[in-house]
Amino acid sequence: MANYNTSEFRKGLKVVIDNEPYLMVDMEFMKPGKGQAVYRTRLKNMLRGNVIDRNYRSGDSIDAAEVEEHAVQYLYNDSRNWFFMNSESFEQYSIDKEFLGDVHKWLKDGMNVEVTFWNGKPISVDAPKNVELKVEYTEPAARGNTATNVQKPAKLETGADVFVPAFINIGDVVKINTQTGEYLERVSKS
Repeated sequence: MANYNTSEFRKGLKVVIDNEPYLMVDMEFMKPGKGQAVYRTRLKNMLRGNVIDRNYRSGDSIDAAEVEEHAVQYLYNDSRNWFFMNSESFEQYSIDKEFLGDVHKWLKDGMNVEVTFWNGKPISVDAPKNVELKVEYTEPAARGNTATNVQKPAKLETGADVFVPAFINIGDVVKINTQTGEYLERVSKS
């Protein structure tokens, strides 16, 4: 198994701690006046999502997580499981809705996403940073409400609920940031 020396530590590194994969989300190098340099890391468990802090001394090493990332295409869901297909091998994967978390709200049939595998099992699904989705339902704007920052709820074609500006109507296509769930812009009018 490969490993990383402290001099190779950086954000985004995937490592194994206690036989579980972790993602290094933050790394800080500290050189005290006396003694060895210390590498302060913040690591996110890729299976459970909890975050831990660990310190390493200069010269320490940590095992690399042997994860694979594949571009897959979202096919469909049966409201309990979401189905994906590897575009190269045509292998299909079924992933439980609870495992997906909020990602399922942004997936549209035929959309390409990144799936990370560890020991042959999917451990994370990453939707594109921004998605363009059609507004299925929203209330009409209140007459005379011309303030630019007025927001109203809207239901998108994937079932996601978001807040959009008052000028958005049913049938409009809007761009949404999948990390925050925030409206970015109107792409096209109905």
